[in-house]
Amino acid sequence: MLHMFRRLANTWVARVLLGVLALAFVFWGINGTRQSGTLTNEVVHAGSHTISPDSFKRYFQTALQDAEKQAGQQVTNLDAVQHGFDVQLLQGLSSDEAFAELTTRMGVRPAPDLIIGELRKQPDFFDPITGKFDQNAYQQKVSQLDMTTTQFESQIRDEIARDQLATGLAAGLKAPRTLGAIVADFELEARTLTYFTLDQHNVDQPALPTDDQLMAFMKQNSTALMRPEMRTLTVVRFSPKLMAPNMPVDPAALQKAYDFKKDSLSTPEKRTLVEVPVRDAATAATVAKRIGAGEAPEAVAKSLNVQPIAYADAIKSAVADPKVADAAFALKEGQTSGPIQSDLSGYAVIKVSAVTPGKIPTLDDLRPQLEPQVKLDAAKKKAYDEVQKFDDAHGGGANIVDAASKAGLAAETIGPISAQGTDLNNKPVDGLSPKLLKDAFAQAQGGEIDDEDDGNGEYFSMRVDKVTPPALPALADVKGQLIQDYMVQEMLKRLHAKADELTAAIKKGETMDAAAASVKAQVGHAVDITRQGMAQNRALGGELLQKIFEAKQGEVFNGQTSQVQVMVAHVDTVAPAAPGVAASMVLGQRTQLSEQLFQDMGDLARTAAKERIKPTFDINLARQAISVSPDQLSSSPPAGTKKAPAP
Repeated sequence: MLHMFRRLANTWVARVLLGVLALAFVFWGINGTRQSGTLTNEVVHAGSHTISPDSFKRYFQTALQDAEKQAGQQVTNLDAVQHGFDVQLLQGLSSDEAFAELTTRMGVRPAPDLIIGELRKQPDFFDPITGKFDQNAYQQKVSQLDMTTTQFESQIRDEIARDQLATGLAAGLKAPRTLGAIVADFELEARTLTYFTLDQHNVDQPALPTDDQLMAFMKQNSTALMRPEMRTLTVVRFSPKLMAPNMPVDPAALQKAYDFKKDSLSTPEKRTLVEVPVRDAATAATVAKRIGAGEAPEAVAKSLNVQPIAYADAIKSAVADPKVADAAFALKEGQTSGPIQSDLSGYAVIKVSAVTPGKIPTLDDLRPQLEPQVKLDAAKKKAYDEVQKFDDAHGGGANIVDAASKAGLAAETIGPISAQGTDLNNKPVDGLSPKLLKDAFAQAQGGEIDDEDDGNGEYFSMRVDKVTPPALPALADVKGQLIQDYMVQEMLKRLHAKADELTAAIKKGETMDAAAASVKAQVGHAVDITRQGMAQNRALGGELLQKIFEAKQGEVFNGQTSQVQVMVAHVDTVAPAAPGVAASMVLGQRTQLSEQLFQDMGDLARTAAKERIKPTFDINLARQAISVSPDQLSSSPPAGTKKAPAP
């Protein structure tokens, strides 16, 4: 229901309801216009709120990293800019800063104690020993975010103000039942259709295309078919991970690893015991005698009005009193101690009820765990030696291939590959790390990188052998797929033409049955179709669903389904929602509708903020901050000029 509310939000009812918030901004008398004419070195300017080039670079890198994680592939700054990523980010940041500025002008300013409270929630800002706020630690941690403490506190201040305003707006907000009833009636309005579908069996088949037609088709779809810039690389890997499985195991190194690890991997001896704490030695002697005679330690402790201390399967360090621990781990199972002078309670008596022996693993026990690490350590040493040999040869004038050979390595040719790590068929190429891809597309043709750290002890050297600019593929490379796409397009043209012809005939009086019979199609009936019921029907496609619910009773229309198929339909009846069902929906969905209403109010508030504050952003300065120059852009930059108003 809620996803359809977006469409309902375009109606006069929703505009009236949501317009209340906009009127509130007017009555609050907010002065939203800033003085223009001042040139500043800011990427985003919204009154007193600004974003510097360094801050924009940080926002851009964070957003791009998130996008890369979602896409599962590397994206260069240039590629992101060419797809408008920077403009979208600038629009969002402009909106955020405008709303923060509007909040400030409304007088929503958090008290200093609230900001201090937020800082206190960050344990990294405090000395771990004294527990006091550490100004140096605070500055150091904030600097790691590429921010000053002033910027950090300003960001906290804006976030608190935004949350306070949102809390105030949301308090007690409930969608009116009238609105719920309108939504329910909209969602549950029922329609009955008579329809038939057309597919490849109902029209003449198009002829196979000629090469000239395919070339024209390719030019029409050049944007989709354009291959990105591709690069061919020569790569030399220094990879302990790849070498390790084939490395021999040095017995001395294995023994050394065992001696180092055995204590940490041993299972310590454990005891189950009960401690009875007492004040003096005489009482302790009496307790020891009674427990030794067979009384339960818990019963003896209860008779003395003291609380026994039980340890179940505990290691020695888990026993609080070291003297009690020493005594406990000197006793055998079932034995009772004499009086123990305790550092905590005066005296104590213990009884050990169970002993779990410790175990020191043998070399053979740990061999499966230790051998891979010993091999990896040896491989790292070998990789280091290979790097030295490679550097000596390369520094002496040998090219990257010959230098690799002198180091006992094989240089590999990779590519052509895209910045996303795919080949000419858009298939992922194995063995390409994000670091290698990023470096490869940062070099000019012929550029080299030596001994680059690829993380986890892996290194590589690389040469960019060839840079292939973006270009359309050769017809022969994509002819098979082009023919399929061309035939689908031509088939759809014929289906739409036939559907338009039959729709016109029906509007002139021909029956649905007669029209369907003329193309040997089967007539079907759909009863009680509602927006709510059809919301998840992907087979029909969004455009056709829109036509179904916009058509009036008695109208005929046609539209494409999500497949190579066109539907011709007649709206037989349109019936309002059943009162009982609508009422149930209103009650059941009111919370969700209130949440949606609050979200729309928030969107309206952000829109109002942009209209009042009129934030601007500098697209050129933004791209300069992320090291993308105009010369690198293959086409004109997206909309946005020097000090362009944020859309």
